[in-house]
Amino acid sequence: MFNASRRLFISAFAFGATTVAAGRSIAAPGDGHAVGYDVAPASDYLKTIPRKSGDPVVFTASLDKGPIKATSGGWAREVTTRGLPIATGIAGAHLFINAGGAREMHWHDSAEWAYIVDGHCQVTVVDPEGLTEIVNLSPGDLWYFPKGHGHSIQTLGASPCHAILAFDDGLYSEHGTFGISDWMSRYDTPALSQAFGVSAETFARIPKAETYIMQGEILPLDGPQARATRELDRRRSHRYALMAQRPKVSTPGGALYVASAREFPMSTTLTGIVLKLKRGAMHEPHWHVDANEWHYVLKGRTRVTLFAPDKRIAVAELSPGECAYIPRNCGHSIQNIGADDAEIVGVLDSGAYRESSLSDWLAKAPRHLLANNFGIPEKDLANFGRKRMVISPPVA
Repeated sequence: MFNASRRLFISAFAFGATTVAAGRSIAAPGDGHAVGYDVAPASDYLKTIPRKSGDPVVFTASLDKGPIKATSGGWAREVTTRGLPIATGIAGAHLFINAGGAREMHWHDSAEWAYIVDGHCQVTVVDPEGLTEIVNLSPGDLWYFPKGHGHSIQTLGASPCHAILAFDDGLYSEHGTFGISDWMSRYDTPALSQAFGVSAETFARIPKAETYIMQGEILPLDGPQARATRELDRRRSHRYALMAQRPKVSTPGGALYVASAREFPMSTTLTGIVLKLKRGAMHEPHWHVDANEWHYVLKGRTRVTLFAPDKRIAVAELSPGECAYIPRNCGHSIQNIGADDAEIVGVLDSGAYRESSLSDWLAKAPRHLLANNFGIPEKDLANFGRKRMVISPPVA
């Protein structure tokens, strides 16, 4: 049997060698053959690669038309990967708390970021070492809570407070947090009495289910509760006044504000962004090399163009209340197509902010290389800009 197998192997090897030798001798020049060092150009080729077809890329959703979870003190809506499958890395939410309302103490297995759109609130945070921060936030401020940090949000003043939230987990659900009322209401009274060293009667009035956002008395903006703050130093604080800072980018077309871990040290897993675009302006084609992007339209109308996975292009127009998710490394641009200025708030799921720009490539690449890439004369590329704009002004 061994001899028979050996004869078959030798025969097959000899046939392959003969075929290769024949290929070398009969191959016509330019047929694209490849054998070791013996290679040649292809004589039959495509001038350009045909575009791939397929299902349209769905990368946007309406956050403010999503299901609502409302209790006596306010409500929340959310968009997760369950409703927007492409959004695997980030979930978003809209939180509204009445005057006098408070989102109860809770925590979850993901970090939480928020941008205060309107109103004022007081945030209380207790970290795993028991270090506590109590701090007041105003419009334009951010909060960030690392996963597992117990926290609550309570409105200050006679006006409601609402915020746009993001979480560094696409499967996160605002409907599945670890809330203090939900947890304690599931324990029997003797266990609570033993745990806290107080009589069982103390717990008789605890609600028998989750209160979520509870309505209470209005706390004045200048009242004793509002003044009872304990703010930590910059490196440990859960609050950052983003809109009180200078923008990272400012051009005639608009401004880009950024709060990465460099500016907001507590925010280690999420970078906050606020983009303001004048009418007709554009955040030029770019990509983020190590982060997904989720953003929400506060004002105006935008057109987002996505250079998606599998080399597909998707275009969507967004209005206030709608959001978009851009997977990491996917090229995209955001253009204001409305009659008024546009304002967009969002996050990247990285503590570092890095943005690569198509205009940067085109400005810095050799002209002869670009002429080759596009198949056009080098002189036609002389007017490509040499300076990156980031936010391009409207076309005159």
